[in-house]
Amino acid sequence: MKRLTEIETFIMEQFWKNGALTVSELREFYPDPKPHVNTISTRVRILENDGMIGHSKEGTGFRYHAAVSREEYANGNLGSLVSNCFGNSYISAVSALVDNEKISVDELEELVRRIRSGK
Repeated sequence: MKRLTEIETFIMEQFWKNGALTVSELREFYPDPKPHVNTISTRVRILENDGMIGHSKEGTGFRYHAAVSREEYANGNLGSLVSNCFGNSYISAVSALVDNEKISVDELEELVRRIRSGK
């Protein structure tokens, strides 16, 4: 799955939070000074070409929506990270979290409980 740039992440976050939007509606979520509508439209079309966004016809324009959920995106990137950085070993990835004190023993025990219970 494509790794999003900061701007692309901002755009996807708006779709994930707000549902389907026109480019003009999307523009309202930008801080001032807001980019030109054509700039936003170009970014949206790039995301659409990458399969991240879809659209439906609305009047003379389009209403865009996320074609990939936040969870699908996160899971796809997690898989790439583990594959590229940890030799496709999730144990190595979790070990790195432990070694860098990013996850506690209590959190690991909770994870084991969840695995055992199937949740």
